[in-house]
Amino acid sequence: MSSKFYDVKNLKGDITGGLVAGVVALPLALAFGVQSGMGATAGLYGAIAIGIFAAMLGGTKTQASGPTGPMTVVSAALVAAAIEMTGSLENGMSIILLTFMLGGALQILFGVLNIAGYVKYFPYPVVSGFMSGVGLIIIILQIFPFAGLSSPKSTIAVLQDMGRLFAEFNVQALILGGITVIVYFVFPRITTAVPSPLVALIVATLIGYFLKMDVPVIGDIPSGLPTLKLGTIFSPIDSNAYGLIVEYAFVLAILGSIDSLLTSVISDNMTKSKHNSNRELIGQGVGNMLAAIIGGIPGAGATKGTVVNINAGGRTRLSGTTHGLFLLAVLLGLGSLAAHIPLCVLAGILIPIGFKIIDFKGLRHLRKVPKSDAFVMIVVLLITTFGSLIQAVGIGVALACLLFMVKIGRISEEGLDADAISEIDDVNPWQDDPDFYETYKDYVLIKQLYGPLFFGFTAYFKDEVLARSEGVKAIVFRMDKVPYMDQSGLYVMEDLILNLRQRGVEVLLIGLQSQPRDMLEAIDLVPDLVPEEDVFDTLDDGLEYLKGKLKENDVKV
Repeated sequence: MSSKFYDVKNLKGDITGGLVAGVVALPLALAFGVQSGMGATAGLYGAIAIGIFAAMLGGTKTQASGPTGPMTVVSAALVAAAIEMTGSLENGMSIILLTFMLGGALQILFGVLNIAGYVKYFPYPVVSGFMSGVGLIIIILQIFPFAGLSSPKSTIAVLQDMGRLFAEFNVQALILGGITVIVYFVFPRITTAVPSPLVALIVATLIGYFLKMDVPVIGDIPSGLPTLKLGTIFSPIDSNAYGLIVEYAFVLAILGSIDSLLTSVISDNMTKSKHNSNRELIGQGVGNMLAAIIGGIPGAGATKGTVVNINAGGRTRLSGTTHGLFLLAVLLGLGSLAAHIPLCVLAGILIPIGFKIIDFKGLRHLRKVPKSDAFVMIVVLLITTFGSLIQAVGIGVALACLLFMVKIGRISEEGLDADAISEIDDVNPWQDDPDFYETYKDYVLIKQLYGPLFFGFTAYFKDEVLARSEGVKAIVFRMDKVPYMDQSGLYVMEDLILNLRQRGVEVLLIGLQSQPRDMLEAIDLVPDLVPEEDVFDTLDDGLEYLKGKLKENDVKV
């Protein structure tokens, strides 16, 4: 039975997916709340508001949203700045919640103005460096809680205060935190039916509770529905705080948009669907505004929750809504039990998450990608980890653009073809062989690339190829007009070829110039994904080989 509004055949999968996503989100919401400096309750409130309303109003049917590592790191930086400005968390709460609310409003504005279309142009080294920096921040700021101590508010302060860590560490907290990490990593080897973060949370908390370990715990969590904080949000604020509010609101809005849209792409790949980017930002913005109104921290599309939701059967907005409603039920029924969760246990959950956020792939390839990309990534990573998250992104984008222009200028000076605007065209494969062309025109696609394959062109390139590749048996990339490939271009080519290979599509590379070929060989894309036998100097050689392959595979109209 189905209707124009909902197909009931999805009901079981949506409810199951939503419940599983909710179970995954519970320990993370509590942990991110504590990490933000506003307490576990704020994390749970944020997960409920964003989880429900981003699912209902967003543009990705299977998205599970809530507090995420990157958003929490920015929120924690804001909380620390507000406390420094006002003297206490209570005095700074109006600044904090107003910033969260403005960040959500900006996301709605981004959706209305189609800003989502520009997010995809962020250079890979900037995103990679920022995400790795966020992962390091999470790890560093959890070192002291893992040892049963209160943590300094910044990464630099943590490193400066390491003497206190070695002098005052709590052995029981270290043992309990170590048990949490062990369960987190070992339990998935036993079964993946139950999320390991939840198992680690329950097991370690029960051990600490029944053995009466002397370790810091979350403390009281208010029961019942959250109260509205409109009076706090709109209370008088010192004019000196306006710059801080606008600055952090923009960072939260931009980061939340990137975080959510990246998860939306993952959802599309898993469900073979297409999300609405602008609607997704509007839904996320509404969720973050409502989270602020009830005193919750902001969030975004959560990759892990979304993946488990889909794998468990979630297919519509009901799944994400169910995920948020489950967390609300937990708040109403089990909030008093969460008060006994040790902070070292939450640290034991967050530290592995921090390592997962770090882009080890990008770091592993630092010596293989262009030096300019490696430089940008390292600069952004260091500024993010030990300086300003806001400045890290701005400096990274500016550096990436400047260094790219310098590189293209040098290519032009060397007399190579370096078109300012990259292009991609379809090519008639066999103008001199019309019979063969008529036989295979629906099965073979040839793409001629013009100009550098760089971060400003990669999103269009990938979308264009995937849109035209349905049903084809082979794709030929003519790259004799591509003088340069940056790290963004390298990874989008890797993702694209992997996608095509998984669908059984033959991929040929024609006319590779030295720099792009060196890049592809550096990460073993050639020959691992594209064997040497599929790389040719001339189009004629490639087509001759392709004819034989097609005939060998008996491809017929």
